[in-house]
Amino acid sequence: MFASEGLAIAIAVLIFVVITIAKGVRLVAQGEEWVVERLGKYHATLRPGLNILIPYLDRVAYKLVTKDIILDVQEQEVITRDNAVILTNAIAFVKVTDPVKAVYGVTDFSEAIRNLIMTTLRSIVGEMELDEALSSRDKIKARLRESIADEAVDWGLTVKSVEIQDIKPSQSMQRAMELQAAAERERKAAVTKAEGAKQAAILEAEARLESAKRDANAQVMLAEASAESIRRVSAGIGDQTGPMMYLLGEKYIAALEKLGESDNSKLVVMPADLHEALRGLVGRLGVRG
Repeated sequence: MFASEGLAIAIAVLIFVVITIAKGVRLVAQGEEWVVERLGKYHATLRPGLNILIPYLDRVAYKLVTKDIILDVQEQEVITRDNAVILTNAIAFVKVTDPVKAVYGVTDFSEAIRNLIMTTLRSIVGEMELDEALSSRDKIKARLRESIADEAVDWGLTVKSVEIQDIKPSQSMQRAMELQAAAERERKAAVTKAEGAKQAAILEAEARLESAKRDANAQVMLAEASAESIRRVSAGIGDQTGPMMYLLGEKYIAALEKLGESDNSKLVVMPADLHEALRGLVGRLGVRG
């Protein structure tokens, strides 16, 4: 009986020793840091490797990952300065640089930094108009990282990068933009058509003006040529009437021939004294000959 009691005590002592060693010796993996509390108060931060604690007085209160943490910021609606609704989301890369501040400075640093990014993003985009917000992704990213950097340091975090995953108009805004774009295209088409008609009218008027100028110049030149021709004929004939009568008769006969050749002309009226006129003309030529 005493032997069994002694064995039980030995086993109990052995179990106590094993538990004590297990509580006093801790192996921290690479990429992690553990926060140790002693009697409910912060005592130390365990680095990667083998660490010794005082059993039953010290306890590991928090285990933190010191590698880069990826935080996905959910999509949210943001109203721009010109009252347009856009959808945007982001992704952040943060790193725990001060485990003590990370666990004692805020309840949940991941949720805190995620909400900080959401509110700051709404504030930044709300100061922009729609076109500026859609085309200024790098500017928004830089301002966002700068705005949350101080708060992140207070929480023992370093913001490595903040990337805007998507920024786009809401569905209702997209439909409105499509209607606006269609209206703008129709307006430009109407303006282009009107400009084309205007240019065509201007060119047509200029063509008529140029044609009128050319016709006037041609008539002036023809009149000058006729005047010169008459002057030369008058100078050549002088006081003699025979050549003048001959030229007039020739012109008269040519005009009658042209009138007779016309398709629309079915009747040619000859003057009653044509025979006498020709006879007188021939007689005069004969006398002069």
